[in-house]
Amino acid sequence: MADIEREAMEYDVVIVGAGPAGLSAAIRLKQLDADLNVVVLEKGSEVGAHILSGAVLDPTGLTALIPDWKEKGAPLNVPVKEDNFFMLGEAGKIRVPNWPMPPLMNNHGNYIVSMANVCRWMGEQAEELGVEIFPGMACSELVYGDNGEVKGVVAGEFGKNPDGTPGPAYEPGMELHGKYVFLSEGVRGSLSKEVIAKYDLSKGHCPQKFGIGMKEIWEVDPAKHKEGSVTHTMGWPLGSNAGGGSFIYHLENNQVYVGFVVHLNYENPYLFPYMEFQRFKHHPIVAELLEGGKRIAYGARAISEGGYQSMPKMVAPGVALLGCSVGMVNVPRIKGNHNAMLSGKAAAEAAYEAIQAGRSADELTAYETEVRGGAIGQDLKKVRNVKPMWSKWGLLPSLAFGGLDMWTNTLGFSFFGTLKHGKTDAAATGEAAKFKPIDYPKPDGKISFDRLTNVSFSFTNHAEDQPCHLQLKDPSVPLSVNLPKYAEPAQRYCPAGVYEVVEEEGKDPRFVINFQNCVHCKTCDIKDPSQNINWVTPQGGDGPNYPNM
Repeated sequence: MADIEREAMEYDVVIVGAGPAGLSAAIRLKQLDADLNVVVLEKGSEVGAHILSGAVLDPTGLTALIPDWKEKGAPLNVPVKEDNFFMLGEAGKIRVPNWPMPPLMNNHGNYIVSMANVCRWMGEQAEELGVEIFPGMACSELVYGDNGEVKGVVAGEFGKNPDGTPGPAYEPGMELHGKYVFLSEGVRGSLSKEVIAKYDLSKGHCPQKFGIGMKEIWEVDPAKHKEGSVTHTMGWPLGSNAGGGSFIYHLENNQVYVGFVVHLNYENPYLFPYMEFQRFKHHPIVAELLEGGKRIAYGARAISEGGYQSMPKMVAPGVALLGCSVGMVNVPRIKGNHNAMLSGKAAAEAAYEAIQAGRSADELTAYETEVRGGAIGQDLKKVRNVKPMWSKWGLLPSLAFGGLDMWTNTLGFSFFGTLKHGKTDAAATGEAAKFKPIDYPKPDGKISFDRLTNVSFSFTNHAEDQPCHLQLKDPSVPLSVNLPKYAEPAQRYCPAGVYEVVEEEGKDPRFVINFQNCVHCKTCDIKDPSQNINWVTPQGGDGPNYPNM
């Protein structure tokens, strides 16, 4: 495909991804200089279509970017009124009091939001300032300059045959060149992964750690609805099998977000994160809330959890990584959107200064300095030991020592220094022979649902005649390595039922990839123990179409 000729368009800054980081960067650039040419390319069918987050939003990032957001009608309508934290057993619960928790854990002043709708609103603000936003434009490859710098991206390539060759309606797409390219693709973006590898940006940093977050939106009985209520739980059903927990957020219109996070460093390859989520909903405190209600949406997304130690170098010649492309989630707070917005603002300011000085295609070191030394670095440094403690010592010790460490970090020191993360989440997967399969209850179709039924509530769609965007480096590995050694965990870790091992009597097993189901969570790219699956962007506009996740 190297001989394909494409038209090129020139911009000052090219931004990949219309999430909170990318849109913040675009808005800030135009605030600083209305004459800058800024483009945002979004693979979803519209801004917000691929945005999935809890979310309780800390508004500090938005306030720094748009101080009058309230007057401008930002969809932050439900302030947090009540904050609950429970440890669960199979049938009971223990309330964890709020008073021992460090102040940074307080949700006072935060809002329960749909980040998809916040991003839709931010997109409108950006367009009013003159930013060009092109949804349905997947960025399939990077364009490099003569000196190895990132020069731009290829966007809008359509009409390939399943084998990757141009089809009869092939459109080659365009090259969009920028003085700087910002990658704000979210967790484990395909272009960000390429940049991190090409420029060895992870050198000297811990490996990134991840979780898989699954979420449903429910309409519940108005008598059970408590607008502004926030609940987090830990413990059952995961127990010692995996780290993780849940969230239950009551927003407006009798709607509730019910979500479940499983840390992807679990060992047992028989663990089935999606079924853990479905089982969780049968706990009395959840089942009672959902009884008589209606699930109206479902989705899933990987979460970056490595924090301060795992942030790679964020800049290379011509390119900067923003938001979750770096990994800026504060794990104990379960918040990263405010940091994503602050990173977009900081990258914009660094690029503006560089362009004013006549520079282009170099490293925006001022951006990295601001992230590590400014508000984002300070936010993440205070909680840097919570995740490694959890991974090494388990839930209860990490709660005690993590709480102590967060308290002392508010005073500027830590008894523990900076703990390191161990192996990657893929390498943490244990061999099947050392574990027993887990017997999960069958979904009842009222509170719990099978995967494929739930995937239909993500409104995901992929044209079937395009190349599969879940690429196997070696097609033999799933059956020759992963099946005998790990019981092929792709059948279970995928929250959308993409991967199947089909066994028919008298025939050899087959490994089937139902890529049409993919909700772009990236779990397979992260957790596959052989690191044999490479997630690349499908045709633009394809994937989930989340309403107000």
